[in-house]
Amino acid sequence: MLYNSILLFQAEDGAEGAQSLLGIITEGGPLGIIIVGILLVLSFIALYIFFERYATINRAGKIDETFMNNIRMNVAAGNIAAARALCQTTDSPVARMVEKGLKRIGKPLRDIDAAIENVGNLEVFKLEKNLSRLASIAGAAPMIGFFGTVTGMIMAFYRMATEQNVTPDVLAGGIYQALVTTAFGLAIGIFAFVGYNILVANVEKVIYEMERTTTEFMDLLQEPME
Repeated sequence: MLYNSILLFQAEDGAEGAQSLLGIITEGGPLGIIIVGILLVLSFIALYIFFERYATINRAGKIDETFMNNIRMNVAAGNIAAARALCQTTDSPVARMVEKGLKRIGKPLRDIDAAIENVGNLEVFKLEKNLSRLASIAGAAPMIGFFGTVTGMIMAFYRMATEQNVTPDVLAGGIYQALVTTAFGLAIGIFAFVGYNILVANVEKVIYEMERTTTEFMDLLQEPME
């Protein structure tokens, strides 16, 4: 009985918390609701971009340690077709770069290196997809929150000037809007900023692996064939 009472109290406390948060948002008036709505949309976009890019970049950075060894053995044996087939069955930027190099075998090394570099640039562009949007959200969300702060304070002072009896309830709406939008905007901005830097760091790790593999592949082409 006591346990059921505690659970009921906790449920009621959680419901009251949700209602109070909703009440704070609605107290900000139509403009406050619009600003919070915009920030809510930005938060969903930021979450989607971060987790989608994080999974994609991590997947691109996973390279089988035996991949280059197999490429080396096939190239040394003169079996270029098998080496290209291995690249085609490996879904990674490194594999696509090596495959491009294998297609150019027989041409000057400078041309092969340029072809690989072009593919690498395209792969980096794919990895960095939507990162600029996340950076924009990191900068825009706090500014939108501060805009809500300014409009909320304007509303509060306007009511203070026009109402005959100034009470805390009269000022509550504007102050609610000012505080909620600022806190929400800063929270989104901090998450987007940290998430952006994490993703950039992961992309740099993948780029390093791409450059290392390119160098290894070019060295392989300069080795004497058995």
